[in-house]
Amino acid sequence: MTTKIKAGSEAHKALFCKQFMDTYQDYDPETLPWPTLSDADLQRLRGVPFWQEVYHTERRAGAIVDAFTPQVTDPAVREAIALQGFEERRHADLIRVMIERYDIEATAQPLETLPNDLETAFIDFGFGECLDSFLGFGAFKTARQSEFLPDSLFDIFDMLMFEETRHIVFFINYMAWREKQRGLGPVRRTMKSLRFYGRAGNRLMGMVKRGQDANDGKDFAVTQTNLFLEGFSFKSFVEDCYRENARRMSVFDPDLMQPRLLPAVAGLALRGLKAWDAARSPWRKPDAVDQSA
Repeated sequence: MTTKIKAGSEAHKALFCKQFMDTYQDYDPETLPWPTLSDADLQRLRGVPFWQEVYHTERRAGAIVDAFTPQVTDPAVREAIALQGFEERRHADLIRVMIERYDIEATAQPLETLPNDLETAFIDFGFGECLDSFLGFGAFKTARQSEFLPDSLFDIFDMLMFEETRHIVFFINYMAWREKQRGLGPVRRTMKSLRFYGRAGNRLMGMVKRGQDANDGKDFAVTQTNLFLEGFSFKSFVEDCYRENARRMSVFDPDLMQPRLLPAVAGLALRGLKAWDAARSPWRKPDAVDQSA
């Protein structure tokens, strides 16, 4: 993506910090319009096996960002990262309120000791947020279209999705500014991104496994996923991730950088799937002819 502002410049820093501060949403998780759920909705919500992991991840995210903030020497960037830390802690608080309100089986677990290298921990977290959110965009759309839960509850989750998108845009621009300050060229930046995305992918798979192990995957797999899997296809999911990412990113200043690697991979995958469908279509067997006529 070509921007009018040079990455790493003072103008670039001022823009991505100002955009982040200006798009802040003021709300209290306790006073949000939480809906009353039916027994069936409660069963579905409680059957999701990842709330324990999500709650822990959000709490840990807030701890990492808060710990890293004092190490940031630039005042404008430090102020923006401090706001992100507050928002991450508020995300955890929102999950806590939901857990308590709907009697979900999840509790606050002790946080791991933070590493000495807090900047690397912050970067790890940022790339993880980019990956989680890109996939989450598609999953969120699928869940909402399937009416897995009432729309009023999705409206609350959508506030989090917007904030996660803000965090991603801020992080991508922060990293571009940071790497330019250190003189890294495009090849080294790309290789570094690939390495951190790989680490994020490993952590995501670990979270999925822990969520399944918590109840052997039985509750969610048997009683819930049919709502998602009806008419599901991998191609449609990738399309949803790709399109939802573009839609959510479109509200931000076009001069700001946006994640490019994951959308590029998704676009390449979609072109490959389209070519595969086109190549095998002549070899598909025609529908069986009804011989009873």
